[in-house]
Amino acid sequence: MATEPVNEEVAGSCVDAGGSAIGMPQLCFDWFPNQIFWLVITLVVIFLVLSRVALPRIAAILAERKGTITNDLAAAEDLKAKAVEAEEAYNKALADARAEAQRIAAEARAEIQSGLDDAIAKADAEIAAKAAESEKAIAEIRAGALESIQLVAKDTAAELVTALGGEADAKAIDSAVDAQMKG
Repeated sequence: MATEPVNEEVAGSCVDAGGSAIGMPQLCFDWFPNQIFWLVITLVVIFLVLSRVALPRIAAILAERKGTITNDLAAAEDLKAKAVEAEEAYNKALADARAEAQRIAAEARAEIQSGLDDAIAKADAEIAAKAAESEKAIAEIRAGALESIQLVAKDTAAELVTALGGEADAKAIDSAVDAQMKG
């Protein structure tokens, strides 16, 4: 089959005698009106598809995200307010607990001090009683010791008078020892 020559009037300046394009067909000025027509049709179709299908879906997703973010921010504010309230309640409970602990400690100290005062008073009374008993015992020992000293002094004086060659007069010795003991 032989290739038929292309009519140049029909093909224009963009096609050679064999029917092949000369250069890039997109850049052929003879075909620009046809290319522009289809470009406009394609852009209108793309615009319609985007405006009727894709953009509403994207807008819905963006609105949903915005709503979620707004709700999350509101929930965060609520939680923050609750956290502040909880912190205030915690601080109040802590202060109340500290006050209660101090009150209990003061009561315990008062009870301990009361018991201590009672124990000290009892110990003081016991010490005073023992001191009185001791003083009484010491007074009895002193009295017994003075009597013993007086008796020993009388016996010793009588023995000395007898050893020195005299006769021991019991009344004279008793009066001499009594006089010395009184001072």
